[in-house]
Amino acid sequence: MKIEVLGPGCPKCSALAASVQAAADRIGLQYELEKISDIMEITNHGVMATPALVIDGKVTASGKVPNEAEITTMLTSAIASRESA
Repeated sequence: MKIEVLGPGCPKCSALAASVQAAADRIGLQYELEKISDIMEITNHGVMATPALVIDGKVTASGKVPNEAEITTMLTSAIASRESA
């Protein structure tokens, strides 16, 4: 699974990346985490507020730092979507 954290590298971006890693590790997910700070790449995702979370190309959160439980739900939903495709 490809997970991207979009943002300029602010403390909220770092907190989001850490929460994503913790949630993914807790559920035993194999993933690739990429932190993207290039503003053009961020806007190409349609994101206007950072930090943002992108899971397999889909923006799942923007302008906030979801808690670990919310991230776990997002990740498990993405897994279920993959399996049903």
